[in-house]
Amino acid sequence: MSQRIIITGATGMVGEGVLLTLLQQPDVEAVLSISRRPSGHAHPKLRELLLPDFFDLSKIESELAGYSACFFCAGVSSLGKKEPEYTRLTYDLTLHFAQALVRHSPEATFCYISGAGTGGRAMWARVKRRTETDLLALPFRAAYMLRPGFLKPEPGQRHVLPMYRWLKWLFPLMRRLGYGSTLRELGLAMLHAAQRGADKPVLEVKDIVRLTRSAG
Repeated sequence: MSQRIIITGATGMVGEGVLLTLLQQPDVEAVLSISRRPSGHAHPKLRELLLPDFFDLSKIESELAGYSACFFCAGVSSLGKKEPEYTRLTYDLTLHFAQALVRHSPEATFCYISGAGTGGRAMWARVKRRTETDLLALPFRAAYMLRPGFLKPEPGQRHVLPMYRWLKWLFPLMRRLGYGSTLRELGLAMLHAAQRGADKPVLEVKDIVRLTRSAG
């Protein structure tokens, strides 16, 4: 099934890796990237909309119709943030975007990049869990919460967090322990969920890898 996909966060490491993966897939017809800055990538399938303020969708809301999936990869670190600020930039922003999208593309599948450890006692984990819960309650065709752990970037990525450059030697170990996946696997797992569904709404690292291996 050909897919028309909205992606957010393409100027971050996760979003960029997912974007590059999507552009390589023959069953992806078109990708609309919505972000604050240009991604720096050009491709016949890719169209970009620049949105300085994700809390003001008035200028782009009409563009949200007719898509089969949204891969919401935008996000911020909780480091240095108190709970009200992190909640606004994580829960409030994501729900605001998703509520607008479901009005225009209710048949879409919404895939949200959460994180391993979501649901724990840490502030960020509680906020992420609340975000997951309320996204799953929206009337999309389907919604999936993906919780990646240690990620291996794709070749050609421009936006890679320094930690992942310094600690890339750890990936084989994290992989063996079940905490590591590549960004290609993450993108393919999201695409699989959008096309064929998944057996549960919350997908941990092992589920992400499993979906990728069952694709095709």
